[in-house]
Amino acid sequence: MSNTIDVNGKTVETDEEGYLVDLSDWDKDVAKILADQDSLELTESHWEVIDFLRDYYEEYQIAPAVRVLTKAIGKKLGKEKGNSKYLYELFPYGPGKQACRFAGLPKPTGCI
Repeated sequence: MSNTIDVNGKTVETDEEGYLVDLSDWDKDVAKILADQDSLELTESHWEVIDFLRDYYEEYQIAPAVRVLTKAIGKKLGKEKGNSKYLYELFPYGPGKQACRFAGLPKPTGCI
């Protein structure tokens, strides 16, 4: 079963959990609408994580598991951001699942 969201007059298909069916449909407006559905406003801190995830996915063709994400963000953005407390404050439904959904990536492996 799939759902759709309307983004600037374009219909974008999502799966039943809200992940994009076609990853090429993603843009920043899609991310904002997905965040809006979760009652979140994306800040610069959110975008840092989303951009990181998109770069990671482009390089490895896989969404990182939370432990890998936390460690890699710590390396790239600094220790104060490379911890699960910080990431859960940004993405209360889970930094792996929710951030990947906003980033237009598939659900990370190992996420329930």
